[in-house]
Amino acid sequence: MNPAIRKVGIGLTVLILVLVAQLSYLQIFDANSLKHNPHNTRSLLSNANRPRGDIVTADGTVVAHSVPVSDGTAFKYLREYPTSELFSQVVGYQSFIFGDTGVEKTYDTDLTGQSLQLQLHNLGGLLSGASTAGTAVLSLRDDTQRAAQAALGFQRGSVVLLNVQTGQILAMYSNPSYDPNPLASHNTQTAQNDFTSLSQNPDQPNLPRAYRERYPPGSSFKTVTASVALEDGVATPQSTYSARNQLTLPQTANTLKNFGGETCGGTLIESFTVSCNSTFGQIGLALGDQFVPGMAKFGIGEAPPLDASPGAVASVGPAAGSFQNNQPSFAFAGIGQGDVAVTPLEMALVADGIANGGVIMTPHVVSEIRDSNDKLVRRISPSPWMTATTPQVAAAVTQMMINVVNGPGGTGSAARISGVTVAGKTGTAQTTTNVAPDAWFIAFAPAQAPKYAVAVLVEHGGSEGSEATGGAVAAPIAARMLRVALGLP
Repeated sequence: MNPAIRKVGIGLTVLILVLVAQLSYLQIFDANSLKHNPHNTRSLLSNANRPRGDIVTADGTVVAHSVPVSDGTAFKYLREYPTSELFSQVVGYQSFIFGDTGVEKTYDTDLTGQSLQLQLHNLGGLLSGASTAGTAVLSLRDDTQRAAQAALGFQRGSVVLLNVQTGQILAMYSNPSYDPNPLASHNTQTAQNDFTSLSQNPDQPNLPRAYRERYPPGSSFKTVTASVALEDGVATPQSTYSARNQLTLPQTANTLKNFGGETCGGTLIESFTVSCNSTFGQIGLALGDQFVPGMAKFGIGEAPPLDASPGAVASVGPAAGSFQNNQPSFAFAGIGQGDVAVTPLEMALVADGIANGGVIMTPHVVSEIRDSNDKLVRRISPSPWMTATTPQVAAAVTQMMINVVNGPGGTGSAARISGVTVAGKTGTAQTTTNVAPDAWFIAFAPAQAPKYAVAVLVEHGGSEGSEATGGAVAAPIAARMLRVALGLP
């Protein structure tokens, strides 16, 4: 064979192999990504013209459904959200222009009947042409979500309420929120205008603060600090710390001050009850490089695997191995300030870990998938996410959290519930200079046999402004949420 022809033949063969490899990659390995790409209008149009199942709350309220339309567009169905802004940050939206978010995206194949489980479950429907669309049943309840909305009122902040044993989220609401209906509109200009308005709004109502925004947790983080210290043997419940009104920090001329300039100290239990900064600053320094891996066991540094797209962001803390060069940051980390920044969801999971004997459950917002005949197809089973600490340490920290709510001088007395023992921890977190502090409270109840855990964040003190504390502002909201979850008046 002529050498030139041979070279051309080899070159063509290589090009054909490359083309086959590229097509194989696109059709097999990258097919799902291409299918769900928001710019893939063919896929979006196909989904919009397919019967789509409802999304309903655990107590039966429909929060998303599709209605047939003849509006002069190419669409056969319009997605509607009857509860407007109440569930939007969890449920998300289906938009021909902007794609899907939230539960709408995570459970898209179930809602459109394209999941293998639904198709196997409804072979008769497939053969007859009947709808195979599935229904996503949320773990969130309408009553608990409305309670969170009402409790926050006009205050900016977030509430997360979850089942201690299962990780099911019963309420997850952030204020401000937004109405997803304009984004689902078939009118391109209406959807675009609303998206632009939301994007330019400085209050960011379309930001799910509960799981995608980080804040300094303040003293609510002392639950983590105490747990790590107890497990690592740096402290015991009876370890004693000298009374002082501030802690001199190494490597700097700065000090870490107690809240309001108070003088405090005593045992670890007493310091936890009154939320003594100087004690927990000392513990942060004593832990040193042990602190970071201890935080990691509570999930600091990792994103909780939440089933609402685009998912939760990771909470953060000091860098591993940085103690020798940045000791003051570890003192501030001990009181939940400095390099520590968390989501409200993360702090609800911290409470869950203590309540559940040291094990943090995987959080989820959907409890089950049902077919168009309301028959169960799949249940989201509980699974552990992190082993934060030992049962013995969890029990010791639980007792300290009970003292915060019920003990003399406890900072969380506003979270008391008649006939129910509540375990909790307050937090008042400095954010930026000349801005009122954020108010925090985490809790669970009943303390002796925990069922529900809650985290409450009220930004910049809410109605109390610069005078706010976690005990005054956030603790009553937590108590209200626990009462609703427990079925109490």
